[in-house]
Amino acid sequence: MTGSTETLFEALDLPEQLRQGVRAAGFTHCTPIQAQTLPLALAGKDVAGQAHTGTGKTAAFLLASFNHLLNNGSVTGKPSRGPRAIMLAPTRELAVQIYEDAKVLGSGTEFRCQVVYGGAEYEEQRQRLLSGVDVLIGTPGRFIDYFKQGIFSLNDTQVLVLDEADRMFDLGFIRDIRYVLRRLPPATSRLNMLFSATLSHKVIELAYEHMNDPEVVRIEPDKMTVDRVTQLVYFPGNDEKLPLLMSLLSSAAATRTMVFVNMKRDADRVAQVLQHNGMGAKAISGDVPQKKRMSMLRRFQSGELPVLVATDVASRGLHVPDVSHVVNYDLPFDPEDYVHRIGRTARAGASGDAISFACETYAASLPDIETFLGHAIPVGTIDPGLLADIEIPPPPRRRPNPRGHSPRPGGRGNKGKRSGGKPPGRR
Repeated sequence: MTGSTETLFEALDLPEQLRQGVRAAGFTHCTPIQAQTLPLALAGKDVAGQAHTGTGKTAAFLLASFNHLLNNGSVTGKPSRGPRAIMLAPTRELAVQIYEDAKVLGSGTEFRCQVVYGGAEYEEQRQRLLSGVDVLIGTPGRFIDYFKQGIFSLNDTQVLVLDEADRMFDLGFIRDIRYVLRRLPPATSRLNMLFSATLSHKVIELAYEHMNDPEVVRIEPDKMTVDRVTQLVYFPGNDEKLPLLMSLLSSAAATRTMVFVNMKRDADRVAQVLQHNGMGAKAISGDVPQKKRMSMLRRFQSGELPVLVATDVASRGLHVPDVSHVVNYDLPFDPEDYVHRIGRTARAGASGDAISFACETYAASLPDIETFLGHAIPVGTIDPGLLADIEIPPPPRRRPNPRGHSPRPGGRGNKGKRSGGKPPGRR
């Protein structure tokens, strides 16, 4: 987590059950977002907080949620038919991370926590919900799926948490979020918390529409993080990027490196070339099956997999400790994404290294990034010895169509749609 303040968890008005969880997590001092939001939420006030992944926001809203449930009985006074707290996140990885943190911080309580997400374990998740849940964490699609089946009710909801609200908009989940919000008890009868990397106008509008006069808390953790990151930019030609990347990864004392690209197909290609030249690397994307994604992340977190190649969308919500190096293989279009990327290193007060390639395709982004940072990024020199002699494998072959031919317009490869004329009739 980013930085610490002088505020001690012991100084907060937490019940003993939650102090046990805090000790189990090894927390002593609050991060800035915790120090500013926890006193408000513990007092029962709604909070709209600006905070990135890795700043400690998850612990803040989990502790506040557990505290509210401990201090308030169920709405009806009877066993509830559904969760008393719901927490929605935009990605499977973030939902799972919240769930894992909830098990630790709630270890001194008897609350039943469950997580639901798309892509895996449909019947298993359904059965766990049927066994009972107090705190339900999930991604919007799977959450609504089970709700529409009547697996649980929202009538007893006393706490609402929306995490990474800006990504909800970016990923097209906002209609689903509004669907859920309209089916909850009145905002005045529950504790509401919203967290977002940026408190844009649309996020603030959502907060004021569905929350009870929230207190807005803005934390700028990335500035502190950026100051601890050693930054360097190279100006390679497009054909020099892969040799330069391989050379830098081989020579640097990198234990965990995240390589960022702008396009999914480039993530796959970069990972393929690195693997072909003996560098352990995998590309993470939404197309990778959930179990494989989780296995990949565990290997990366343990250090077994040294390089993770990702786009901004695929990497959102991933909390990976001890990232030593970040490489912007492609400069992002948005300066805020640059800061978010390099903030993956230098967590918890540590230092880190960020290397960027201002290539022919994306160099135009550099002036805006430097303006946003308020300073120029030091420039590295590319000498011939810095370009590794690598072998570029041929692109992977496309999988053949099961019928032995390529999809054609109007065929099943285009979901039954033709390029013109009438839709195919029934046989």
